[in-house]
Amino acid sequence: MEQQCVIAEDERVPVRVSLESVYGHGSLLDEARFRYARLRARFAEIYGSDPDFYARAPGRVNLIGEHIDYEGYSVLPMAIRQDTIVAIGRSSESDGSPALRVASIDSEKFKPCSFSVDPSQEVDRLNHTWGNYVLCGYKGVFEHLESKKIHRKPDTGLNVLVDGTVPMGSGLSSSAALVCSSALSIMAALDLSFTKKEVSEFACTCERHVGTQSGGMDQAISIMAQQGVAMLIDFNPIKATSVVLPAGGTFVVANSLTESNKAVTAATNYNNRVVECRLAAIVLAVKLGTAADEAIKSVSTLSDVEGLCEAYATSRDSSDLLLAIEDLLHEHPYTTEELEELLKHPLTSIFPKGSSFQAVLSVAKQFKLHQRATHVYSEAKRVYAFRDTVSSGAGEEEALKRLGKLMNDSHTSCSKLYECSCPELEELVQVCRSAGALGARLTGAGWGGCVVALVHEASVPAFILSLKEGFYNSRIQKGIVKPESLGLYVFASKPSSGAAVITTI
Repeated sequence: MEQQCVIAEDERVPVRVSLESVYGHGSLLDEARFRYARLRARFAEIYGSDPDFYARAPGRVNLIGEHIDYEGYSVLPMAIRQDTIVAIGRSSESDGSPALRVASIDSEKFKPCSFSVDPSQEVDRLNHTWGNYVLCGYKGVFEHLESKKIHRKPDTGLNVLVDGTVPMGSGLSSSAALVCSSALSIMAALDLSFTKKEVSEFACTCERHVGTQSGGMDQAISIMAQQGVAMLIDFNPIKATSVVLPAGGTFVVANSLTESNKAVTAATNYNNRVVECRLAAIVLAVKLGTAADEAIKSVSTLSDVEGLCEAYATSRDSSDLLLAIEDLLHEHPYTTEELEELLKHPLTSIFPKGSSFQAVLSVAKQFKLHQRATHVYSEAKRVYAFRDTVSSGAGEEEALKRLGKLMNDSHTSCSKLYECSCPELEELVQVCRSAGALGARLTGAGWGGCVVALVHEASVPAFILSLKEGFYNSRIQKGIVKPESLGLYVFASKPSSGAAVITTI
C-alpha cells in the first residue's frame, strides 16, 4: 500500500501506436476495436477522408473529496473505463472557409455544429450546445500557446467526430472527458506536444468558458490517471500521487438516473456554492483581523485563510480548524445586506464584472457560509484520512471498514452541509448500504448523477443484483430505464488508465 509520485513535471501525454497499449486485451479491447472502426468509417462518410489522429480521455469517479478542489484542497479520484474518443483530421482548402466542424456518432441526440477557427471567439453560454466543450478544448490549446509567448494563428480547418461512453449528467465527468480528448486531438492535429501537467491546468481553465467554475480535479485525473491506482490530486501547483487501494475492495458506481447539468443550473447550484465559499473565506479573514479591502483583494478560497483559522484555534489551546467557523460564522443564512455592511462593499463589486458569479448574485437571496465552510474543511481532512488509512499498515478488513466510514461521513456532509444531494441520490445511498456496502456516497457535483459504493470484491455480483431489486426494478417498470441497458448505469470499476493520443487503430 505504498504511495509514490508518479507524474513527473516533464511527463508528456502519451502517444500510442496501438489500441492494445491503451485498452489491454480481452473484452475491453474488443469493444474498443469496434468503436474505433465505427468512428473511422463514420468520419470518412461525413468528411470524405480518414482521421489523422484519435485521442481518448476517461471519465472518473471521485472516491472522496467533493466540492473542495476549487477551494484549493486535495481530492482522491480514479479514472474509469468509460471514455470519450475524438477522431480528428485537418480539412483541405476545398472545404471552403476554414472551420472547426464537430459531429457525434450519436447524431440524433447531438446535432452537428460548426465554429470559426478564430480561437478568440467567445463561447455562447446562453446556448448550452454540446459542441461548446469541443470549442473549449480548441480555445484552451491556443490560449496555452499564447501563455508561452508562442503566437500561432490557425492555418487550417479541423474536422472532428466524437464517440463517448461516459454518461452525461452522471457526475462521472463527461464534460471534462470531452474537453480533454478534444484538446489532445487538436494538439495532435497541429503537431503540438505538452506535458500532462500543462494540459491538466489549461483544460480546467478553458472549460470555465462554458460558465462552470470547476476546480481542476476532473481534468487532472482524466489526463494523469494510471492503471490500477487511484490518485491523490494536489493543486497550486498541480501534482498527482498514486494511492494503491486495498485489494479486497471494489468500487461500484450506480447512476441515480437523475441528470445533473452543471452548466445549466450553475447559478443556483454549483457556482452558487463557489460564491458562498469565497464569501465565507473573506468574512473569516475580516473577522480574524484582515482589513476588508485587503481580504477582498487577496482572499479567493477557504484554503487562503486556513492559516488564520489555525492561529485562532492555537490561541485558544485547540487544534481544531473548525473552531473559527463555530465562533465567527453564524449558522443562520447571511443576507446580501448583512454581508455588504460587514465588508463595506456591494457584493457585485467583489466578483468580476460579466462573470458567471454575477449570475449567482442576481438570483441568490441568502448565503449559508457556516455550513459550506464546515463541509470544505472537514472534507479536506477526510481526504488525507483516506490516504493515510491505505498506507497505515492496518489489516485489509480494518482498512476497508475505515474507508467505508469516511465515505459515509463524506456523504452526510455533502447532503446536510453542502446540500448538493437530491431524493434519488439519498434513496440510492440507502439501498447501497442496506445491500452491504462498506460505505456509499454521492460522487461528482451532485444534484443528481451517481453514487460510489465500496464493496467486498467477492460480493459484487450479489450487491449489483440487490441494487437492481431495490432501486432499478421500479424504474424499469416505469419505463425510465430499459433492463438491457442496466450495465450502463451500474457497474464495478477498478482504476483505469489516463488520456492518450492514438495514431494507429
